[in-house]
Amino acid sequence: MNYWHNFRGHLKTILHHKKLVRRYCFRAGLYKQGITHDWSKYSPVEFLNGVRNYQNGKKSPNFGEKLKKGYSSAWLHHKGRNRHHYEYWIDYPLDPNIGLQGMPMPTRYVVEMFCDRVAASRNYNPETYDDSYALKYYEKHKAHYVLHKDTKELLEKLLHMLAEQGEEATFAYIRKNIDWKNSPKW
Repeated sequence: MNYWHNFRGHLKTILHHKKLVRRYCFRAGLYKQGITHDWSKYSPVEFLNGVRNYQNGKKSPNFGEKLKKGYSSAWLHHKGRNRHHYEYWIDYPLDPNIGLQGMPMPTRYVVEMFCDRVAASRNYNPETYDDSYALKYYEKHKAHYVLHKDTKELLEKLLHMLAEQGEEATFAYIRKNIDWKNSPKW
């Protein structure tokens, strides 16, 4: 492992991702979330694991850590501290016989999750990105997602809108139609 190469590459990937998410969050009207997005990536458990498992900016370093250890301590730390990840909102319902379920996410975090997915798609596919990437990735993996029905409905609506109508129309829709104070209805 070339530590300094990985350090610089991982830091560059994080900074570029945060820049993209900030731009998308600002377009959606989520200024504070655009600034504070993914601050936990600078914590030792996340950052050092990211350097150790850097994937040359092509995949998340969490993937490399999972290959080595069978799990990612960086991911477990990250998802437990960042409300824009649906995994943060998984809990047991009042009836414990039902099993784990997705709880309703406040709308602002669903929109930040959308921004995060678009930014990650663009970040990991810089030469080939188009507005359908985030939807394709979601569709490929959604069978194992544990999402509340309202969260799923809004996320899918935004991903389809992006793929079919583009960024301008999607962010215009968000700014005009999302009621941040009275979520989760949109």
